[in-house]
Amino acid sequence: MKIFWIPLWLISIVCSSLMAQENRMIMTVKGPILPEQMGSTLIHEHLLVDFIGADQYDPTSWDKDEVADVVLPFLEQVKALGANTLIECTPAYLGRDIPLLVALSQRSGLNLITNTGYYGAVDNKFMPEHAFTETAEELASRWIAEWEQGIEGTGIKPGFIKIGVNSGNLSPLHQKLVKAAALTHVTTGLTIASHTGPSLAAFQQLELLENEGVAPNAFIWVHAQAEKDKSKHVAAAEKGAWISLDGIGEQNLEEYLDFLLHLKSKKLLHRVLISHDAGWYSPREVKGGEFRPFSIIGEKFIPLLLSNGFTQDECHRLLVENPANAFSIQKKLHK
Repeated sequence: MKIFWIPLWLISIVCSSLMAQENRMIMTVKGPILPEQMGSTLIHEHLLVDFIGADQYDPTSWDKDEVADVVLPFLEQVKALGANTLIECTPAYLGRDIPLLVALSQRSGLNLITNTGYYGAVDNKFMPEHAFTETAEELASRWIAEWEQGIEGTGIKPGFIKIGVNSGNLSPLHQKLVKAAALTHVTTGLTIASHTGPSLAAFQQLELLENEGVAPNAFIWVHAQAEKDKSKHVAAAEKGAWISLDGIGEQNLEEYLDFLLHLKSKKLLHRVLISHDAGWYSPREVKGGEFRPFSIIGEKFIPLLLSNGFTQDECHRLLVENPANAFSIQKKLHK
């Protein structure tokens, strides 16, 4: 079923002068585009994830051609449904592979967006050694350098900041990650997407960001579906944060419909993002293991929304307008 997608075939790279138009830019692995060129967007997906841990991480341990052969059909499937952009949320030391993303973007025709930042969730298993000793300013300087110079010598720039924190009260280390993300945002204008879960850590992050001069609308509360108290979603959205409901799958469609109906009733759909958190090729499994497709939203969830009182315009907002607003590169400062 294709009626909800807004296919846009404008995937040519915008000239470098677009870099100066900070509030009109999205950064893909093939360069900057206008927000209007994103089209229908999946805001939280993964193409490759390596769970071995930062201390053993080796990005040469997988065959890029094999990975591409496994992943490409899933990208072509969602492209055929009308999607135009996929935001790849795998951070450094967890499987972020820039040459692979460029190749897959070129072969699939999808805009792919990658990130800078470090992932502290899962008790810091995926944090590099230097992250434990460096200051927030030093970490931020690394992430800013990826924006200014490109990632790992590729010249490819990140389109957002990805961090991760444990649930519960933020540890001093994770407070440092949030501060580093804030400092990076103030310099670059990149949006901060934080793997978070329940609301306690989300609101603590919002407070830290505001203390560093960053406005709530620069923050995406990733995995907000882990918080079952819908009033917390409302409170964060009313502050201006993005509420990311990014675990949509075959077994939970009604639960996500309920989340969205509640936010719609509060007139807050303009602060909501949806995705699958699906994929991915796992280098430690035979042939990459089981790959979950990116098609459930297009094939099943949007039809469910339409049959439960959502309009085409509201679906367009969720899949097109909100991602463009959330990931536009612009300094969003707290006043």
